[in-house]
Amino acid sequence: MKYLVLVSHGDFAEGLKTSLAMFAGDKIDQVIAVGLKNGTSADDFAEKFKAALSPLTAEDSLVLLADIVGGSPLTTALNVLGEMGRLESTTVLGGMNLPMALTAVVMKDVMEGEAFASSVLSEAKTALQEFKTSSDDDDEEDDI
Repeated sequence: MKYLVLVSHGDFAEGLKTSLAMFAGDKIDQVIAVGLKNGTSADDFAEKFKAALSPLTAEDSLVLLADIVGGSPLTTALNVLGEMGRLESTTVLGGMNLPMALTAVVMKDVMEGEAFASSVLSEAKTALQEFKTSSDDDDEEDDI
């Protein structure tokens, strides 16, 4: 099975998993979320991450999404995955947001490799945009 693993600073990963359940509840058992809490060491996070992955089998593969590329949660997770011999069966993407995670959880079983990564990253980037509103005063001026 392919699992979606979310890592972040604070509670972002857990909160994102909660939000994913609203959209892809049938796949939420394939999502693992681990956050590096304030005041927790990287070693403690590593142990928590290992424990979260302990139910997985050697045949399982991973899609790892992290909040910040180069951040402690991602680098620690990569070190743990390296020690476990799981890096080759893991796709790693950073800068996660809800559209990215939703695309990843939905597409992880139907796409592979570069096509998968491109699709997920494209959705993440497309979701980033300014939302402009107009006031009621602007509407009245347009009617004149």
